[in-house]
Amino acid sequence: MSCYLRSRVAGQTVFFTVRLAAEGSSLLTDEVERLRVAVRQTQAERPFGVAAWVVLPDHMHCLWTLPEGDADHPVRWGAIKARFSMDLRRAGFTPPPRQPMVKSGRHGGVNPARYSDKGEVAIWQRRYWEHHIRNDEDFADHVRYCWVNPVKHGFVERPEDWPFSSVHRDIRSGLYQPGYESGSIVPRFAEGVPG
Repeated sequence: MSCYLRSRVAGQTVFFTVRLAAEGSSLLTDEVERLRVAVRQTQAERPFGVAAWVVLPDHMHCLWTLPEGDADHPVRWGAIKARFSMDLRRAGFTPPPRQPMVKSGRHGGVNPARYSDKGEVAIWQRRYWEHHIRNDEDFADHVRYCWVNPVKHGFVERPEDWPFSSVHRDIRSGLYQPGYESGSIVPRFAEGVPG
């Protein structure tokens, strides 16, 4: 098994992409309220700031800022994934009889140490992609990416038409002006990169 080391910089802003094991599933948008509960519960126990978040049918992108002195995003993601998965099971979700294979050739699930013979629920890809934000421009690019991702995937014509996005919060706060047409969205940030 490979030994993957994650960069851990306390208090840094990090962009994440987290995917379901079953590509093409609509589980995240079908069960978005369960996901929101899992995020809120995790955030209450282990705080983190959310600069942007978009949930698509089979994956999500988000931009978090961890508290000063804290670099433990892997524990937060593990808790979110586990809470969401356990809540689905309690609600009667039946995992597929065979676990879907992820691109690495391994099975996805709640806990990387567990395999199908131990009853693993194959919901999530095992890992997630992370990018540590370098500067204000990088931050703005990744917020913009979250806003326009549903448009990129062809789900909607304008970011504000997608219901599962922080763009709605950003419209209310004045960071985003509705009326996407050309892809030249530029977020307006008073303070730059948080943290």
